[in-house]
Amino acid sequence: MIQKLISRKETNLNLIIYCSFILIAIVGIFYGNAIKSTFSFLRIWDFQNILILLVGIPFLFLQSNVNLPDFLQVGISNKQRFLEPIVIGALFGILDIIVIKLVLHPEPYTELPPFLQPFPYSIFLYFSGAFEIEVFYRLIPLVIILLLGKWIASGKYFNIFLWTALILTSLREPLEQLPDGELWFIAYSVLTGFLMNYFQAIYFKNAGFLASLTLRLGHYLFWHILLGVYVQYFEL
Repeated sequence: MIQKLISRKETNLNLIIYCSFILIAIVGIFYGNAIKSTFSFLRIWDFQNILILLVGIPFLFLQSNVNLPDFLQVGISNKQRFLEPIVIGALFGILDIIVIKLVLHPEPYTELPPFLQPFPYSIFLYFSGAFEIEVFYRLIPLVIILLLGKWIASGKYFNIFLWTALILTSLREPLEQLPDGELWFIAYSVLTGFLMNYFQAIYFKNAGFLASLTLRLGHYLFWHILLGVYVQYFEL
């Protein structure tokens, strides 16, 4: 009985946190529309993006059925859930700044490039973007594949499904975002993209959705937000 109450509370927390993230995205839409006359290159979500995010809600109630931790799963430390992931993500972000900005594009930008947005609006946009990616690149596909793994042969091959899911979800983003340029840069992008996504998948498996999201936010903090602040206020 107590275990059921704890499980229900954790599932309800999943929903509350998920809806609070949607609320942040909605605030970002209003904020972006309020300042769009000042920035001609502003990227703004519309409410269709919000409706699409609602697709992820049923999976919040299914993830524990396939041994994936709830958002605030009891027994998982905040060090594992937040501190370790954000440090790993930050390292990937710093590495991207060194390679792409310092090595490939050392000259000052004359305008914000497409991967940067004006601060502080960038906080809302890139938080929402990270949230969306984690829902559709991690939460939904992992739950679907692992549900199949539990159903087929009564779960006999569950671990095969698990590691297949972790690898496939790690490959999706770097393969979808293959850059132009020299071979070494393409190899760098694929390798670091895979490694970061793989770390995210492992943290998702061990510490839940928030750990995976936090790792991506650590990357975005440096690559999209702080680099954007530097370009906006010191180069333009």
